Formats: sequence, C-alpha cells, structure tokens
Amino acid sequence: MTFSLEAASQSASILTEALPYIQQLSGQTIVVKYGGNAMENNELKHSFARDIVLLKELGINPVIVHGGGPQIGACLKQLNIETQFIHGMRVTDQPTMDVVEMVLKGQVNSEIVNLINCHNGNAVGLSGKDAHCIIARKLTTHLVPDAGSETIDLGFVGEVAEIRTDLIDLLLATGFIPVIAPIGVDEQGDTYNINADLVAGKVAEVLQASQLLLLTNTPGLLNKEGQLITALNTTETDQLIADGTISGGMIPKIKCAISAVNNGVTSAHIVDGRVKNAVLLELLTKANVGTLIKA
Repeated sequence: MTFSLEAASQSASILTEALPYIQQLSGQTIVVKYGGNAMENNELKHSFARDIVLLKELGINPVIVHGGGPQIGACLKQLNIETQFIHGMRVTDQPTMDVVEMVLKGQVNSEIVNLINCHNGNAVGLSGKDAHCIIARKLTTHLVPDAGSETIDLGFVGEVAEIRTDLIDLLLATGFIPVIAPIGVDEQGDTYNINADLVAGKVAEVLQASQLLLLTNTPGLLNKEGQLITALNTTETDQLIADGTISGGMIPKIKCAISAVNNGVTSAHIVDGRVKNAVLLELLTKANVGTLIKA
C-alpha cells in the first residue's frame, strides 16, 4: 500500500475536528432510534454498528431503540395475516401482536446485537418486558383527529406509561450497549407494541441523555421549498406545524423531539439514516446530516 502524506494529514485533521465534540460528549448518554434504510441496507447496517462501537470506545454511552415495521409487514404477509392501518398505526390483534413480538425481539433485536458485537462491541438485547423496563398503557385514538369523534380500538397498540431504568443503568455502568425493542407490558401483564420514536424519546428523557438521534429516510426537516432546515427551536416547530410545513409522519417525530428537549435532553436530531456514518457525522463533526432541535 502506497503511503500518502496528504491522506494521512486529512485523517489527522478529521480527528482534530472531532476532539471538542468528543470532550463534550465523553461520559454522556446518547439515545439513538435506529430504523429506516439504515436498518435495511447491508452497508449502512455495518456502518451504524461501527459508529456505535466507536462512540462507546470514546467514553460515550449509546442506548439503541429500534423499530421494525417493514420486517413485521413482510412476516405478516408471509403468514397471510391481513394488516389494517388507522392514522398510520397498525391495528394489532393477538395473532398480530405475537408476530410483532417475534419479529422485533427474535429477529430484529438479535440482528442488531450481533452486528454490534461482530465489530467488537458489547451489546445486550432486551425488550420493555425485561425487568419491566417499559410500562405500557393501551393507546386510544379517534376515527378522525377530533376528541369528540368515535373511538377506535387499535388492539395491542400502546403508549409509554413509565420507563424503569434499573436494568438499563446496570448495563451502562458495566460497559454494555443496551439495544431495546419497543415492546411494553401493562400492569395486568398484557403486551403492547409501541412506536419506537416515542420509546426512544421517553428513554432519553428518563436517562437525562445529552442527545437524542432519530434516524429517518429523509434528509431531515424540509421547508416548503424542499430545503433542509438545519436547526430550529421548539417555538419555531409549533409555527411550522401550524402552517403545514411539518405534516404527516414527521409530526410524531418532531413532537417526540420537542418533548425530549423540554424535559432535560440537551438536543434532539432528526438524522438522515441513508448517509453512511450518519451518527458520527451528526455528533462529532460540523456536517449537517439532519435537523437539530433545541429548547
């Protein structure tokens, strides 16, 4: 291999640029919601796993919360189980919930853990049912977005009632990387599927994480001209929701981010998970691979 002083100098420059970010984040906890293309493209999977291992080696404590909607959909189709969606949420009866739990914990979670460990990390997989990490309650919604309209039963779709961090704290204190499937259990022992963005936000709040990263399949939050909004505060997000700039599936992500920064998380990031090394670029460089939200 031919030695290139120019290439070596560029590498040194990159490390120098990252130093203040590393110093700021060292010892801090970050929560990453992992999903979208980053969880389906093989190159991006390994890129993500290496990013997480590197963060841990730098003294930063990553906690991963993952989704798995496409994988659940594929499995349901294979089993000839029909799926109905209302307001973007999967109606989940007991057979569907059994498949959701099997896919999220048995397939997706174990694959993420294996990827991180293949890159010499120390990841441990768990769901919200382990040590009662995620206490759920049944989510209710309405036929139309109006509290006065007919209530729809979504089955075993839940929301976060409480995050108990004993097991997560223990794993972090002993050098492990927690990888959490967004499955919760209520006080009666019923199992619920919960939106992974919401779980990640609540975990970040309870852990008082320094950063919350939500990986998406978009460049971040775009304005009406299609240009990336690199940073905004919670007051500005309210205005953008009101004028329709933020709409559809981006609304719950933004609301999750706003809740996090209003409850102690330093900043939240809507990150383009289609970019290789997106997590490192967003946290340790000046590059903008998403939208930064602060209180």
